[in-house]
Amino acid sequence: MAIGIIGKKIGMTHIFSKDGEMVPVTVIEAGPCAVIQKKTMEKEGYTALQLGFAQAKLAKLNKPMQGQFKKLDEKSYSVLREFRTKDVDQYEVGDEITADIFEPGEQVTVSGITKGKGFAGVIKRWGFHRGPMSHGSKHKRAPGSTGMSAYPGRVLKGKRMPGHAGAQRKTISNIEILDRREQENVILLKGCVPGAKNGILIIRKKEI
Repeated sequence: MAIGIIGKKIGMTHIFSKDGEMVPVTVIEAGPCAVIQKKTMEKEGYTALQLGFAQAKLAKLNKPMQGQFKKLDEKSYSVLREFRTKDVDQYEVGDEITADIFEPGEQVTVSGITKGKGFAGVIKRWGFHRGPMSHGSKHKRAPGSTGMSAYPGRVLKGKRMPGHAGAQRKTISNIEILDRREQENVILLKGCVPGAKNGILIIRKKEI
């Protein structure tokens, strides 16, 4: 059984449960993904499957990816990801993995790149409280003291400061699959997942 799949975030909506409760869901286009390469213990030192997602023209890919697909003589894909698994012998290059590897009620782990928010201050980036907004206050949105005086006389590494917020890899575990629609290769996940619309996601099954 495949350990996971590559998907694309379509957006968010809501559905109603059997009890009439409105539940927010994230709609994800899960696959289909093609097996591009098999990594074996004898050759690479570990076992994994390399999957391809989002079919694309060969000319629009970079040179390394073009060379890989020309060598394999397979369809070309714009997104390649590896999934560590011990069951590589169950698959052959060219096999297709679809959303039917998941079952409603199953819990999965989802990884993606969060929304980039640009350069942000400490209030937006770290949730700091602001200072007094009255006239004359010099610490309305300032971070305040950032270090010590004579010793060590510098700002310690890891201090929460203004800087680039978002655009980081984030993984959320134990997200429940509420529904699966095989004909559309779509799964509905309860709640939200990292990333913006059309962002690439990695959906992994829980390891047994």
